Amino acid sequence: MTPIVSFWPMAAVLVSLLGALPIILSDRQPNLRESWTILIALVKLTIVASLLPWILEGGSYVFTIAEVIPGVPIELRVDALGMIFALVASCLWLFTSIYSIGYMRSLDEHAQTRYYASFAVAISATLGVAFAGNLLTMYLFYEMLSLSTYPLVTHEQNAEARASGRKYLTYILGTSIGLALPAMLITYSIAGTLDFTTGGILAGKASPEILALLVVLFLFGFAKAGLMPFHGWLPAAMVAPTPVSSFLHGVAVVKAGVFAIFRIIFDILGPETLQQADLGWIVTTLASVTLLVASLIALTQDSLKRRLAYSTIGQLSYMVLGAGMLSAVGQLGGIMHLAMHAFGKITLFFCAGAIYVASKKKYISQMDGLGRQMPITFTAFFLGALSIIGLPPLGGFISKWNLVIGAVDGGQLILLLVLLTSSLLNAAYFLPIIYRAFFADPPADAVVGIKEAPVLCLVPLCLTAFGSLLLFFFHDPLLRLAQLALAP
Repeated sequence: MTPIVSFWPMAAVLVSLLGALPIILSDRQPNLRESWTILIALVKLTIVASLLPWILEGGSYVFTIAEVIPGVPIELRVDALGMIFALVASCLWLFTSIYSIGYMRSLDEHAQTRYYASFAVAISATLGVAFAGNLLTMYLFYEMLSLSTYPLVTHEQNAEARASGRKYLTYILGTSIGLALPAMLITYSIAGTLDFTTGGILAGKASPEILALLVVLFLFGFAKAGLMPFHGWLPAAMVAPTPVSSFLHGVAVVKAGVFAIFRIIFDILGPETLQQADLGWIVTTLASVTLLVASLIALTQDSLKRRLAYSTIGQLSYMVLGAGMLSAVGQLGGIMHLAMHAFGKITLFFCAGAIYVASKKKYISQMDGLGRQMPITFTAFFLGALSIIGLPPLGGFISKWNLVIGAVDGGQLILLLVLLTSSLLNAAYFLPIIYRAFFADPPADAVVGIKEAPVLCLVPLCLTAFGSLLLFFFHDPLLRLAQLALAP
């Protein structure tokens, strides 16, 4: 179908960017500032959702912002793959905005206006990545996302936060400028274009050696995907407030890295081109090593947020692994896991923040018996954990099932073993938390009278946990989008 030229994709990107201004101007009126935040989130989600029907019919939208390089405009294009990322990000930003009010007010956090304004700019950059029509546009919004999230990582403004911020930018900007940008220039010199094209733009134009170099440069260049050894920024970024960890480092930032790799494999290098050059093993090997090592490290972490951070590193590699299988079913599982993991992991981070707000506890060893005092929070945590592990009836089962079938259909038994081993490790680092919370006896000096976190923290985590449940039973629209994203 011919793309529809429309300003709406640009409107979806701009609404929160422009919305940062009234948020800043409402600095002395917290109720008004937070009302702006919720309103902007609702408008953004409404615009994105309004584009969905045409995308489900196989159509697309396009809007050209400017042409700065001949044949490579700064252009937005809404297709099925971008719609999945945009829907997940805009929906979960609304929940995060509500959660942030309860969290930031309960802890009486400083610089809340800067926090909300930076969040608004970051979600604009996220939508820009999702709706990018070519590699140049995606790269520009990717860098915008890196810079706009720096104030959020360093929110506490102490020595640890500043050190983590430096590490964050060193990893994220260093790899994108030092690796992804040269790969982009090589690609343009060979293909003469950077447009995202189904099946890729390098078929018959590059030698296997050049293709292998590009695979490595792109995989490590988009370090937000967390592939080892360029993963260290993610645990370091856990010094940020929990809503930042939950959304940006559980959903938007990390998914932008995985999404970029999806675009590279599907629409720049091309699955068939990589298959003919026998290069899929590079992707699957890096993903498998990261997946297993991150899961093993997660087992050793007593800090709940750091355990979740290493879990995220491993779960991102499920998505990269699916893309690297170069089979339709495996790639379908990888794409669907982007959404399934987002709902499950944001639930877990929300719960971690609620636990801290209510009890000031952030170490797993401190949580014996706490589930009996905070049953709603820990039930939601249980549901989110089941989804990440990949057990029914939670959404994560659907995506992991497709990944397993993809490995079996492709005769990739080593990858099947990796997937099954990793799921067992997922259970090993999550289920003991649930057991301790509900069944272990609290210590003799345990604080009595701990209650659930404020309602503005509690409601979002319940909704995202329920969302993980709904995605198991009502995943057909997501499946349809994933199939359209892979259609020739």
